[in-house]
Amino acid sequence: MIRRVIEIDDKKCSGCGICVKACHEGAIGLVNGKAKLMRDDYCDGLGDCLPECPKGAISFVEREAAAYDEAAVKINKLKKINAMIGNKDGCPGSMAKKIEHTEASSGPMNVPGRLSQWPVQIKLTPINAPYFENASLLIAADCTAYAYGNFHNDFIKGRITLVGCPKLDGVDYSEKLAEIIKRNNIHDITLTRMTVPCCGGLEFAVKKAIALSGKNITLNVTVISPDGSIVESRSQA
Repeated sequence: MIRRVIEIDDKKCSGCGICVKACHEGAIGLVNGKAKLMRDDYCDGLGDCLPECPKGAISFVEREAAAYDEAAVKINKLKKINAMIGNKDGCPGSMAKKIEHTEASSGPMNVPGRLSQWPVQIKLTPINAPYFENASLLIAADCTAYAYGNFHNDFIKGRITLVGCPKLDGVDYSEKLAEIIKRNNIHDITLTRMTVPCCGGLEFAVKKAIALSGKNITLNVTVISPDGSIVESRSQA
């Protein structure tokens, strides 16, 4: 089919790799020090990479190209996330692990933490981590732990914790959360969010993820104000 895709000028490309990071679909890679469109079906033709190129090496062309394959892009994204977590050559700080707490380990001047697993960022956590099985899940807007003083005891304790901010991360969490819910036996989900409007995006993503998973899971939502008070608590099955 004839459609719009990007074209990269080898002569202008400096190989800086900025476009590789800017391409959310994973369509661009570096080959012999130059950026290259690796797969036509990964290019959505929207051009997020264009304004990021400092050399002006990227442009649009209309040509024969495979249709954009959204499903393949989603699978590729999930594979990359899992590879980064599980690969020994990936970031050591992102390796999945369970955390055991003892009162003695906290020290006399420190309140013991209640976090039971690592990592906690939605973007970094593996989909099939063993700690998800038979878990009560806490999905928290990252600001809530700073606003609410007793967050560890009231929310983190006894739950597997995932945190994120859709506004700052600039991603739709619903797909990954749906896979976590679908592939594991999640008992229930607690969502903590702030009163600010952008936090509604996280609630929307969680509700969408539950719907996409095809499971009937109770969702408990707690809305927290910047001064640390709980302004709303509600549940839905």
